Amino acid sequence: MNQTQPSILERPDGESIAYHKTEGNSPGVIFCGGFMSDMTGSKATALEEHCRARGQAFLRFDYLGHGQSSGDFAAKGCISRWADDAAAVLTALTDGPQIVVGSSMGGWVSLKLALSHRERVSALVGIAAAPDFTPGMWDGLTPEQQHEVTTNGLVRIHSEYDPAGYVVTKHLLDDGKANFVLTGEAIELDIPVRLLHGMQDPDVPWRRSLEIAEHLRSDDVRIFFSKSGDHRLSEPDDLELLCRTVDELTARLSA
Repeated sequence: MNQTQPSILERPDGESIAYHKTEGNSPGVIFCGGFMSDMTGSKATALEEHCRARGQAFLRFDYLGHGQSSGDFAAKGCISRWADDAAAVLTALTDGPQIVVGSSMGGWVSLKLALSHRERVSALVGIAAAPDFTPGMWDGLTPEQQHEVTTNGLVRIHSEYDPAGYVVTKHLLDDGKANFVLTGEAIELDIPVRLLHGMQDPDVPWRRSLEIAEHLRSDDVRIFFSKSGDHRLSEPDDLELLCRTVDELTARLSA
């Protein structure tokens, strides 16, 4: 794992995005993490090491309110903002075509990024991709928690991934509705898309990847299921599949 201090990208509103960038060949790879995750996770760092060994450009970063980036998660955190953070690093820190890898919520962010920056995003990889997850977040709250969100604007939820739990805000839930991509219309992307999903995922049902594939206009879509895989997909075999998938897309784009 890279223990060096991150570089900082200043945002116009005074916030800052922490990132690690590896220079290298095109196409570059950008890693978009999950909800309440950060860029130090095993998938991001394993992919960084793999790209560095191949001489391929790579970028990992933290969204506002995540990891080492600045920002009040409860006050400002939402899909619109995190997609804008991804667009900011794409525009300011990378050149040429990019393969965007999105883990969980990062799968939603990466779809938004590909739709808004078609000239730069040339392929997508989703790892337990979770577009449009906010209604499920609301449905998972107890009536008492739903009342607290409606009344106070937020509620803190227990999480097996973080002892401190996490905050669900009315702002996040309302903003999610404005960013849905799995609507009645096709996702108008014609780029290669690869979806990796564990069938033992307790957080994002594996059928969500089938739903994404059905909505994508692209015909170049492949899904890889791991029957024993969980939400993290961070076992050695999972990381090897991720790296092979990026290699396959890299070869395809370079041909």
